[in-house]
Amino acid sequence: MKRRNFIGKTLIGATGLTFGVPNVLPASARGANDKVILAIIGSGDRGTPTIINTCKVNSNVEIKSVCDVNDVKAARAISAIEKNLAYKPAHVRNMKEVFDDKDIDAVWISTPEHWHALAMVWACQAGKDVYVEKNPTTNIWEGRKMVEAAKKYNRIVQIGFQNRSAPYGFSACDYIKSGKLGKVVHVKSFNMLKGSKWQVQPDEEVPMGLDWDSWLGHAPFRPYNPGVHSMTSRGGWGNFWDFSGGTLADDASHVMDLARMVLGDPGHPKSVYGWGGNHAWGSKRETPEFQTMTFDFGEYTMTCESGNATSYMRKTPTAIRMNDSQFPDWKQNATRTEIYGTKGIMFLGRHGGGWQVFSNDGEIVEQDGGIFPDEWHQKNFIESIRSRKQPNGDVEQGHLSATLIHLGNIAYRVGNKQLFFDVEDERFVDNEKANQLIKSSYRENYRIEEFE
Repeated sequence: MKRRNFIGKTLIGATGLTFGVPNVLPASARGANDKVILAIIGSGDRGTPTIINTCKVNSNVEIKSVCDVNDVKAARAISAIEKNLAYKPAHVRNMKEVFDDKDIDAVWISTPEHWHALAMVWACQAGKDVYVEKNPTTNIWEGRKMVEAAKKYNRIVQIGFQNRSAPYGFSACDYIKSGKLGKVVHVKSFNMLKGSKWQVQPDEEVPMGLDWDSWLGHAPFRPYNPGVHSMTSRGGWGNFWDFSGGTLADDASHVMDLARMVLGDPGHPKSVYGWGGNHAWGSKRETPEFQTMTFDFGEYTMTCESGNATSYMRKTPTAIRMNDSQFPDWKQNATRTEIYGTKGIMFLGRHGGGWQVFSNDGEIVEQDGGIFPDEWHQKNFIESIRSRKQPNGDVEQGHLSATLIHLGNIAYRVGNKQLFFDVEDERFVDNEKANQLIKSSYRENYRIEEFE
């Protein structure tokens, strides 16, 4: 039984497409063994293995289509799917074909960041459920549109903040709620990575097998540059504001999202102070080499230090991430969070590593190990499609966590300032320069239209 009937029409603004508003069946209408048909949009080194693993850890889940404007990556993804799952999905370049395909229940969006929100909204309008990788947005306005789209079109949307499905994240939250840590007075999140000087590269001809205009999407047109895009690897788009929030939006978004989760998911902060720059290597990249920010949450502050200049810091080793009885060396752990309470301090790992609480004499008073939570997150997404219950990484919390990234970046971009934020209207107080960065410009045919 197909679970969507198309009634009415709503303009979505891209290439003249129109999609109907879907009806959502109750949970009882979709059994645990009903087949779920997926399509992947953006088939890089993160999206391809994760969607394959989703099919492995869930029963009766298949991939029908690989959508990518890069023929090289699409071919590689199709080959990997055939090798791992013993069937060969179709390749399509235009996501319109995915949205028009009524066999497809959900899409897996793992494009570069600047396509996340746009593709997610269009998918919702086409009646598809959505898994969308972090960081879900490149600006604050997009996040609110994502929340509105998921609600209006009754879609399941799982944000790729995998820590929200980690059992040790839930136990850390419970520990803090119990009062054993005391009153939380300060939180520090770290994303202290290694790096090197970024070098400018000359423009080149568009490679064969790439639809460059579609890859750019809503971003302003620019000539093809190998420093932005790679036919075979991730590419350097994270160094440019048109495509990304930089290093802060990459790994730091995971760290701060997990911190918010264990703190009970506070709303927006009242203000942010941000500082940053390219002082470590002197690169000409747009996004900063290193930055730090302070958020005012009323009864406590949260800080984040993030950048590509500290080679002596290390992410949690894989051996520890995949072993729930081992813990990182916290003092040089690159992606830890420190939560300071009046009774103790909690050290919290990202993507595995668990958490430990230390008393004032340095003794461990409580702990819980944890492993990399990808599999739990993937199972939760499919379970949510079948049950119609909200997933762990719901879009509202994804938007709130992503907004921390945007607040820090905007404070840097307007001159390393303190900015005050109206949490209801999601605008800055008395700073029009900052407010101009709440929303990006969008090219014709690549716009999120206002909903009717």
